[in-house]
Amino acid sequence: MRYWGYFAGKLAGAAAVLWGLLKVLNWYWPAEPPFYSYIPPRFGYDLWFTVASLGWFLLVVGVLYLVIWDQRYRCRVCLRKLRMPVETGSWSRMLLLGQPRIEYICPYGHGTLREAELQISGLQNPEWTPHSDDIWEELCASSKETGPES
Repeated sequence: MRYWGYFAGKLAGAAAVLWGLLKVLNWYWPAEPPFYSYIPPRFGYDLWFTVASLGWFLLVVGVLYLVIWDQRYRCRVCLRKLRMPVETGSWSRMLLLGQPRIEYICPYGHGTLREAELQISGLQNPEWTPHSDDIWEELCASSKETGPES
């Protein structure tokens, strides 16, 4: 829940800043004086206001993209940036090792994010795998024997 609250907070902060920028844009270009009780629209009528509105729109789209991109690479538990990208798999040995993927891990061991290196058939959602709190259990699991004890 904290993950989505942080995302909503980033969106609200970005929206507040961009809304203020829009208010400054509207304040800088006041409305035209009425022409026989008709006020012509500024957008599409005034070239510089239209260009400034286009620049503001592109800024909104860019900030929205950056907020979503930043959120994707954060830990779902502690909200820290995921680190240590590791490439796994190989195209030449795809049947043995699987498709190439990039894995990011939380520096405090909360989980791993796995995403496809190349997305050919559309957008594939990255896979978040949470880890248990006992890191030694996961590290020692590979050294335990799986066969019958003798």
